[in-house]
Amino acid sequence: MGVAIFLALLVAPEDSDQGISQRIFYIHVPIALTAYFCFGLGAWKALRLLVRGEERHDLESYVAIHQGTIFGVLTLVTGSIWAKASWGHWWLWSEDQLVLFLVLFLFYCAYFMLRFSLEEGPRRARSSAVYALFGVVLIPVSFLAIRLAEGLIHPTVFTRDGPQMSASMFATFCVAWAAVTLLAYVLYRVELVGKRLDADLHELREILR
Repeated sequence: MGVAIFLALLVAPEDSDQGISQRIFYIHVPIALTAYFCFGLGAWKALRLLVRGEERHDLESYVAIHQGTIFGVLTLVTGSIWAKASWGHWWLWSEDQLVLFLVLFLFYCAYFMLRFSLEEGPRRARSSAVYALFGVVLIPVSFLAIRLAEGLIHPTVFTRDGPQMSASMFATFCVAWAAVTLLAYVLYRVELVGKRLDADLHELREILR
């Protein structure tokens, strides 16, 4: 992440239209892509639970969705900062791509309301898995809305002709994307280990009683 920030701030050239404010692109877009990936991973783990019935997939789905909501918050915050700096407003309800991402984010926030309203056990695991699978439909809708947007917000920088940026800008973006993805993976593994240790300790307490 340190290398990515260094490249974004000091190495990549300044955008000719937006100036220095465009540099947040190198963090905002990788964060948004990582949020999509985490939600998708949560849905995939949910499917594995429904198909195989293995309990571990429930926890893995939960942790992935939890990470997705964290990166979803960061996506909304960095996107709002970029919009304010470049276009003079924090949010536009008329922009479908913004609203669709917010809907996706709120949908997965409601996942936790459903999950923790049910008693721990197979019923909660299955209900959470079904909910997570329904949400995955919103991911391509939200992503395509950004691709098809005609406004100034979310300018299309990746086309069939390749990335619409210089080589140094594209290299910076790739490093930043790899850094954010690695950060998400580390956070996912740390939380997963912590949750499993907590479950093991709870089981040991029950045995000692």
